[in-house]
Amino acid sequence: MKLKIYFAGPISGMSGDEVFAYYDGIKKEFGGIATILSPMTGKAELRFKKNYAPEGYDNPVANDHAIVERDLWMVRQADVVFVNLFLTEWVSIGSVSELAWAHLLGKQTVIALEEGNIHEHAFVVQMADIRYPNPRMARDYLKELCQDWNGEGKKLDLVQWDCSSQVKEN
Repeated sequence: MKLKIYFAGPISGMSGDEVFAYYDGIKKEFGGIATILSPMTGKAELRFKKNYAPEGYDNPVANDHAIVERDLWMVRQADVVFVNLFLTEWVSIGSVSELAWAHLLGKQTVIALEEGNIHEHAFVVQMADIRYPNPRMARDYLKELCQDWNGEGKKLDLVQWDCSSQVKEN
């Protein structure tokens, strides 16, 4: 059985094209080695939205209550939660909530968060089992974890590791 990974990150203020391009890239990169869960799973009708707001949705699968409950349900299903906060300009309450749920539920939590990021806060940093300074390093780790989970790679030690001093790369 493939590792289930919930991919989270800021959505408010972005266009449907931007959001779906990101998650389509995740599907392409991880689709063969992991079961992918994300806030946009099953929401193709939102692909053409011009600008996502933090509230005020009335679509049956994407009203305010449904968004919260469905994202929590997917975090519960996940083995690992990856929160990409790299280069964010506004605080993402949704992403931080998903990280908090994952931490509370005992999920493996991985974040991409560079030094000086608006999300650099004791709660965010301490809820992450593993912190990378950029998403490329985090995704490389997740791929290695998936390969190990699927019996295709070397054994990994799942310990808290902060490599924020590493070179910043996208």
